[in-house]
Amino acid sequence: MSDEEIRRVLGLLHQDTTLRAFAALVLGERPEAGEDVLERLERGGLAVRRQDGTWAARPERFRELLKAAAPPPRALTQEERVLQAFLVDGRLKEIPAKHEKRLVVLHHIARLFEPGVRYSEKDVNVVLRAFHHDFSALRRYLVEADLLSREANVYWRSGGQVDL
Repeated sequence: MSDEEIRRVLGLLHQDTTLRAFAALVLGERPEAGEDVLERLERGGLAVRRQDGTWAARPERFRELLKAAAPPPRALTQEERVLQAFLVDGRLKEIPAKHEKRLVVLHHIARLFEPGVRYSEKDVNVVLRAFHHDFSALRRYLVEADLLSREANVYWRSGGQVDL
């Protein structure tokens, strides 16, 4: 799909006669425009002549143009694939059983805790409960992975990547 095709379609919709004809077709009405206007819409992929001689709109042409003009999707990193598999609307479907995948999820969660800040166990539980109902298991895994440290029911971030 070339930029020229996209400009051609937009140019058709910029003209009052073709825009009105296209709108009538979308609404299921007979356009007042002449055959030449409908044929221009057809060349732009916005209309099609049926076998019975009537015309129909092709609004799916916009979807085709958008899809063709969109950049190719970038490949997901391994971390993004794991997070996509286990997080739905920001919550964990389940805590990953495999250690490597669980570490990816734990590193993601650990980023929510600010380095240098002390958190009460209650505050840690509030953050972790937003991810999964078994927040105590998440808390234990974070400590075991050296992402959080604990002393006298006070927690602080002790590992993981820091977002700048």
